[in-house]
Amino acid sequence: MPPERNRTETGQPGQGKAVMVRADGVTKTFGRGASMVTALDRVSLSINENEFLTLLGPSGCGKTTLLRLIAGFELPDAGQILLDGQEIGHLPPYQRPVNTVFQSYALFPHMSVARNIGFGLEMQGRPASEVAQTTARMLALVRMEDMADRRTDQLSGGQQQRVALARALAPHPKVLLLDEPLSALDLKLRKNMQIELKRLQNETGITFIFVTHDQEEALTMSDRIAVMSAGRILQVGTPKEIYHRPSSRFVADFIGDINIFAATLEKTGPDGATVTLPGGGKAVAQVHAAGVVPGPVSVAIRPEDMHLTAAEDKSAAIRGRIGNVVYFGSGNNVHVTLADGTEVIVRSNEAGAVDSPVGIAFSPGKLQVLED
Repeated sequence: MPPERNRTETGQPGQGKAVMVRADGVTKTFGRGASMVTALDRVSLSINENEFLTLLGPSGCGKTTLLRLIAGFELPDAGQILLDGQEIGHLPPYQRPVNTVFQSYALFPHMSVARNIGFGLEMQGRPASEVAQTTARMLALVRMEDMADRRTDQLSGGQQQRVALARALAPHPKVLLLDEPLSALDLKLRKNMQIELKRLQNETGITFIFVTHDQEEALTMSDRIAVMSAGRILQVGTPKEIYHRPSSRFVADFIGDINIFAATLEKTGPDGATVTLPGGGKAVAQVHAAGVVPGPVSVAIRPEDMHLTAAEDKSAAIRGRIGNVVYFGSGNNVHVTLADGTEVIVRSNEAGAVDSPVGIAFSPGKLQVLED
């Protein structure tokens, strides 16, 4: 009998796409007795063929452990992992059609770029002509044809990363695992490499499974994101779904800037739920979670989905005083303190003086009730 799936941990495959990797009820622990740590707790997840899926979460959430289980560097205590429909738990790492790119690129400094890329193919006993052709194709793919003869210790960090990617892609694995490969790069180069990684995934058609704690990386590159915490998958969805419709308080708070404050749910209707906000104002909030009943709730809204009004304006859902204004280039983050002490942030091109009274209106349909 297959392991029982946890409802919130099961990522549904894309319509019309084959499933390349599937984890069914996977559990992994480390240590024994009082020191035992559950790294993965009955995790179930489907990852599609030709998909860029990101495992996103804070340090210690289990994302790298799941990656290592797929690679074969660890074995599950319970559950199973299937690759292209076949259970792979009995296969050692070198027999799995999977390659991994780590934070440390582990290139051979005494070898040229071309030799590094072709090394894995040579170890597999591929003919010299095939190695040369594949190496040339990979050099073109990562746009490093003019550096084929350069030693890798003469390259920049971004160039070394491209070599590591080309080496991992050369055998054309069914799945490429990437364990925070951008973490050592500076901000500008990291942003450039985010675009390059997505381009490589699109051009090769290989399933990419990317591990990061950086929400911007996840939102920029992914077809879908699996948000993890404490060894469990809390939500799986497209970047837009994760950002605009977080399933829980943790997901909402972890992805991007968001305002979360206490409210009281009065009643639900076809257009949403009527909630009473701090200060007594009423608003309609969207309810995406099941089982939400009248009473105290948490509601959330993004800073860009709010706008400032005059304090006496009837469109204002909540009111407070401006506490601080932070300029970030394309606008301001206006920090407003409500009467009960709650602080909310409004993204605005204009802002009043500090300590001046202000109203805050919500964009229609953007306020939502969270499942705690």
